[in-house]
Amino acid sequence: MRKKRTQKWRAAAFSLAVALAAGGCGESTPMASEEEVVEGYTDAQIRLVVATERNRYSKVYSGQIWGVKVGDEEVTFQEYLLGEVRHFLEEVKTMNLLADQQQIDLTSQEKERLRELTEDYYSSLTEADKAYTGISEDEVYQLYMEYHRAGKLVDELTKNVDMEISDSEAKVITVQEIRVSDNDKAKRIHTQAMGAGVDFSSLARAVSEDSQIEKSVGRGERSREYEDAVFILAEEEISPIIRDGDGFYIVKCINEYDEEATLERKQKLALNRKNQAFRKVYEGFAAENPVVLEGNIWDRFPFADEGSTTADFFEWYGDYME
Repeated sequence: MRKKRTQKWRAAAFSLAVALAAGGCGESTPMASEEEVVEGYTDAQIRLVVATERNRYSKVYSGQIWGVKVGDEEVTFQEYLLGEVRHFLEEVKTMNLLADQQQIDLTSQEKERLRELTEDYYSSLTEADKAYTGISEDEVYQLYMEYHRAGKLVDELTKNVDMEISDSEAKVITVQEIRVSDNDKAKRIHTQAMGAGVDFSSLARAVSEDSQIEKSVGRGERSREYEDAVFILAEEEISPIIRDGDGFYIVKCINEYDEEATLERKQKLALNRKNQAFRKVYEGFAAENPVVLEGNIWDRFPFADEGSTTADFFEWYGDYME
């Protein structure tokens, strides 16, 4: 029976990308490196991953998003998304080559669990999904195998990384903030804000040059001058005038320790630390073993053809394997 899906796997769909192992069905798109040509992805596997991401975005945005220009190069969002899928497929293939070097493989229990996942996920696909992608159950299994192995590689190479993040480092506070660009104006507003019975929130909405009044602030996110003045405030206390860049700030502390936001930031900082440690190893290997996805499916992908509705390939993985 399928478990309840977790929302975090929507956001993490490309935290690792999906790669193919040997034995897939259909025409294969090879991957070339300087030293050797390694087996790549079937067109069906590529279509499944791209369709998953396309449909995930389609649930949030209208179909007009695909023509929107993004980035410095002003490529369309469709081109951007295809490029992201291609890049991450290449990355996880590289991760699996590194796993070969490190002699990291899956246990029989992991393979059995991945097979169960594959059977349940594949049975959830509609006939239209299967017809659109051309995917077989074995191809899905190979995708999940390398996706999981890439994650196992990360865990193995970072198992000795210190993941402890102090409360002080991760601390998040909630403030209300008035920002103006003139020092004399800031002085007048500060005097008014310090008056008895003044509603700081109403004052901020009336005079601040920034429309966002209430903000969450974590260590390292603002200037040193701002943080030195704000992180020592007790709840309901108002700061002196803070000069930060070309702005002058008056800040009231609403919550001197946002426990939920601090925990979330602590987890994010720990993951960043883990990722940095992994990238040091990965990038050296990738530089010596470049992998490039070849083939022309990217130029002929039926992006506008919405014959598939599947959007939860990564969510199924999160339910089963996390």
